[in-house]
Amino acid sequence: MTDLPQTEAMDLEYEAGWLTVWFNQPEIRNPLTGQRIGELKAVCDAIAGNRDIRGVTIRGRGGIFCAGGDLKAFKSAFQGDASRDDIVAMSLEAAALFDAVNTLPQVTVMAVEGAAMAGGFGLACVGDVVIAEEGARFALTETTIGLTPAQISPFVLQRLGAREGRRLMLLASTLGAAEAKSVGLVDTVVSGSETMDAEIEAVRTQVRRCAPGAVAETKRLIRTLPAMQREAQAKAAADSFADTMVSGEAREGVASFLEKRKPEWAER
Repeated sequence: MTDLPQTEAMDLEYEAGWLTVWFNQPEIRNPLTGQRIGELKAVCDAIAGNRDIRGVTIRGRGGIFCAGGDLKAFKSAFQGDASRDDIVAMSLEAAALFDAVNTLPQVTVMAVEGAAMAGGFGLACVGDVVIAEEGARFALTETTIGLTPAQISPFVLQRLGAREGRRLMLLASTLGAAEAKSVGLVDTVVSGSETMDAEIEAVRTQVRRCAPGAVAETKRLIRTLPAMQREAQAKAAADSFADTMVSGEAREGVASFLEKRKPEWAER
């Protein structure tokens, strides 16, 4: 397995091809501090090329997912300790984090308990699977404190579409877990931490049935095809299909199906 970076703002747990990232400051509601942003980006960079890691769960200790940006850092900026260029640089670091999570080739699960506010809402939007505990609350609160949901807005629109994304970003509405599911932010609502654990394990079981290289390539297609014209889409899809067809994974997958056995990646 790839060596994981040392982290202080997160606890990392690796087991049987699955990495769980725990935000570990529930006493301040697990905000996206500069340290946490840098550490999570470093983890993403470290695992991006590793197909032995099949998936990643992001979760918060203390029943709190993530309360968004670091308001203490924002206050320092207001007090004049940071220049405009410093603020731009801070925002671009956040952009790099959301891009890194969004482009991970592994399946990503966002396990949301408690609050997912502002940047925490944005983090949920870049997950492949979003599971929410029934008491979770989601909100894009930036406009209520005179800010914009700047770096997360493309991912909010990617997840929810223009209609819901515009409404939520402009009105700073708060959603419960059930409403978040109804608008498409959440995939599954569970009751209690034990049920959350069981649902995550169910996702892990499904992921292990799928070839890791094929998953990574499918995620790349999901990201890139919508921006192409139809002719370019067809050519890119054909190239992707041909590349996977001649791969070792496809040979193993077809052989395992015909021989009525599990493919080798399902045994890992």
